[in-house]
Amino acid sequence: MDNKEPKKKRGGVSQVLSRFRWLIQAGATLLSNIHLPNLLKGRIYQGKGKAVCVPGLNCYSCPAASGACPIGSFQAVVGSSKFSFSYYITGFLILIGVLLGRFICGFLCPFGWLQELLHKIPTKKLSTKKLKPLTYIKYAVLLFAVGLLPMLITNDVGMGDPFFCKYLCPQGVLEGAIPLSAVDSGIRAALGTLFSWKLGILITVIVLSVLFYRPFCKWLCPLGAFYALLNKVSLFGIKVDKHKCISCGKCAKACKMDVDVTKTPNHTECIRCGKCIRACPVEAVSFCYGFGKGKENDCPAKKAETAKQKIETEIKTGIETEKE
Repeated sequence: MDNKEPKKKRGGVSQVLSRFRWLIQAGATLLSNIHLPNLLKGRIYQGKGKAVCVPGLNCYSCPAASGACPIGSFQAVVGSSKFSFSYYITGFLILIGVLLGRFICGFLCPFGWLQELLHKIPTKKLSTKKLKPLTYIKYAVLLFAVGLLPMLITNDVGMGDPFFCKYLCPQGVLEGAIPLSAVDSGIRAALGTLFSWKLGILITVIVLSVLFYRPFCKWLCPLGAFYALLNKVSLFGIKVDKHKCISCGKCAKACKMDVDVTKTPNHTECIRCGKCIRACPVEAVSFCYGFGKGKENDCPAKKAETAKQKIETEIKTGIETEKE
């Protein structure tokens, strides 16, 4: 007779979020590109929705795009003398960053999801643990290609080029140039060296995504870099219950962003994907939301445990007092 206990079924918000993350990613991608018929028409949606930014990296020029890309929108006006829209974009990014941090990268970014799908292609996978210095490149891209160069290098009318979108962003080619040129012969005829350059970047990212986990997110994405700067202060974070943790190391082994959540649960590279949550055998890792999330006693589970211990201590003390 088999005396093994049945495997405990895991529940809770953290487990559900991490388990069905792919479904949220698919939904976010669809909502960010809801105008699918435009892909066949070769026409860019230009309705009121384009006045609002989506939180993830999603090209404005994609025929199906329902909103604007925050990086593209910021660059479009950062070289202008009118900064009101830039302030709006900056405020939007800060708000989203404080509310969610790199949860955006892990759950809501279409290009991040694409890289994950490419990584599922069966082939030999390579680790990025020894390539951690490359993660700083994205901060340089954010500072120079997104911020300084469009402001400092301007044309005769005082407008700067959107350097990242124009010269580096592979999402623009994938969602914009390729679908539009596939339908419009005039656009195909106008494609030149710049398209070839960016197509080369896209192909490189695709190949690297098959071998490495989210290479663009780790090394080049300026939007990820911005959210990373706010990851430690964002309201959405990860909590490790030190009393439950058995230091087995399974969470660190499961993390493909090379983060050890037991040491730095709100690391700048953590995209809140929840792989560590699912890997933990004692459910010591969970999502937490709110102010002061880094404090151990702020976790609801920890508060309940502390209250229970306090009550037990008081009961024990009362019994000992009565005996005396």
